[in-house]
Amino acid sequence: MLDTARPLRQFPPMHLTSTARLFALATPFLLATTALAQRAKDPGPNAPVTYELSFEHAAQREARIAVTYRDLKPGAVEFRMARSSPGRYAIHEFAKNVYSVSARDSAGRDLRIDRSDPYSWRVSGHDGTVTFAYTLYGDRGDGTYSQIDQTHAHLNMPATLIWATGYDDRPIRVTFRPADPKWKIATQLAPVSGSATTFWAPHLQYLLDSPTELSDHHVREWTITSGGKTQTIRLAVHSADTPETVDAYAEKAKKVVAEQIRIFGAAPEFDFGTYTFIADYVPQISGDGMEHRNSTIISQPRTLAAGKFAQLGTLSHEFIHAWNVERLRPAELEPFDFTQADPTPSLWFAEGFTQYYGPLAIRRAGEMPLDAYLASLGGTLDFIVNISARRYGSPQEMSLRAPFVDAAASIDPVNERIFASYYPYGAVVALALDLTLRQRFGSDLDAYMRHLWKRHGEAQQGFAPVKPYTPADLEAGLAELTRDPAFAKQFFDAYVRGSDLPDFAPLLAQAGLVLRPADASRAWIGATSVTGGGDEPVHLAEIPVPGSPLYAAGLTRGDTITALDGKMIATPADWRIALAAMKPGQPVAITFANRAGPGSATITPAADPKLAIVTLEKAGGELTEAQRAFRRAWLGAD
Repeated sequence: MLDTARPLRQFPPMHLTSTARLFALATPFLLATTALAQRAKDPGPNAPVTYELSFEHAAQREARIAVTYRDLKPGAVEFRMARSSPGRYAIHEFAKNVYSVSARDSAGRDLRIDRSDPYSWRVSGHDGTVTFAYTLYGDRGDGTYSQIDQTHAHLNMPATLIWATGYDDRPIRVTFRPADPKWKIATQLAPVSGSATTFWAPHLQYLLDSPTELSDHHVREWTITSGGKTQTIRLAVHSADTPETVDAYAEKAKKVVAEQIRIFGAAPEFDFGTYTFIADYVPQISGDGMEHRNSTIISQPRTLAAGKFAQLGTLSHEFIHAWNVERLRPAELEPFDFTQADPTPSLWFAEGFTQYYGPLAIRRAGEMPLDAYLASLGGTLDFIVNISARRYGSPQEMSLRAPFVDAAASIDPVNERIFASYYPYGAVVALALDLTLRQRFGSDLDAYMRHLWKRHGEAQQGFAPVKPYTPADLEAGLAELTRDPAFAKQFFDAYVRGSDLPDFAPLLAQAGLVLRPADASRAWIGATSVTGGGDEPVHLAEIPVPGSPLYAAGLTRGDTITALDGKMIATPADWRIALAAMKPGQPVAITFANRAGPGSATITPAADPKLAIVTLEKAGGELTEAQRAFRRAWLGAD
């Protein structure tokens, strides 16, 4: 999953090579299967589990879905809807969008349905076969939910499919009935020979991990060869972009994919020989990116042309997950439990290291200028260096808080200052480790990732890793790579189990980069966001940073600001003007009102702690040959 996509500037369109050609999914096709997939086979038309999805009422955001289970054991059968989804770590109540439920046996007789909780339906009196049918409403298009309308069916399977408990290992067939004859189907599900609309999955875990897009989308594909195996990368883009723009995007994606394979030393062995990027760039969609074993679903509510190919950031992040998370996988997520939250203390690595590599791969692939990359990296580093939440928890602790923040909603307010996202937190740990390995051991983070890949990710069995990792395994892998267990323990104690950070200035200086204040002349008082104005008073909209001037003065979110440095504050514009006029070290008076009544205080602004990374050349220095070589080895050549 992606936390934040980094914008990229637009480059001239490039046409694809002959290997990246239009691929008509409406025509039946064969996929090169791996040895792993060959052990699982299409269960055929009489599969023990079959789904049928139709979209006659797509205009009303509805799908009609029926699932048939055969050869059931005697007794009642429990049908369930998921409460969590791969790549998400919080609870999501998908069952709320299910209604008009029915159940019938093999002769079409109605069966009794009982409910004792909101997530399941208990069916009794069957003859060994149950067809369970329901209507699904879906109008949230992102990596977690489903969206159905006249233009597409964007389906995340845990938000879409009900299943019967106790039969998870059975193979499954799925048939889609498109609402429009122009719709094609993009999915990681295995195709059924001779059909453009029927697919199969080896078991429930794989089915629920297989997002699917039905629409009139662009398709491009190319082949990769790694480890003696040739596999296919497919890009399905649902947008109003021209074919030429999609060609240009596919060419960029091709470069990023190649760079990521170089980082890990080999491509993953995709289970059916194909990896699919499912991309929705349409106005009604919500921005997101969500990883899956042999695919990703990525979305943004603007076209490639309008975004100037900024979508490449999400694509890069999600493809890293084909290694890191999907195969190099935390033990707590394997197998995934769809009935509850799935926490792990290792999201700082699973998501954070992926966050580090997403823009780095684009930079090394030649699709991001150095200054743009440094602006992105500097922003991430500044955020973590200066965030007050580090005093409340380590990267491991923040990882365990994911069920509270990962698109989870709550009514009661929370203290926004106590959580640091494991995405940038982990990315900064990755930066520290990368530069330290280069400095002390003549190695780098790429070597660490390749070592862990060999140790925990490469070996797969039954569509799952043979040896998913624990936090102790990550430390052990670092000890093995460096042959220095004391260093590995010290690093993990300080920066993973603890919340310390190294001095980044000398680490960055190796590459001729300077870490410095972004603007030391700007004043800072600990909070800047306000709401209100007009008929409403101006309220502070954020909790001040602990220890900051506003925090020390006793202000918090929701308090009314009436004056700053003698200037009345009646609008947000008044507040911004007053902030801009302040100088570091020069005391100012502030008047306010809180729940105890009117108040006033004198605050002394500090210098803005925001940091930036710039090249030594731009800072007025002269780059040495050693620094130039270090920078090239780390960030690639211009």
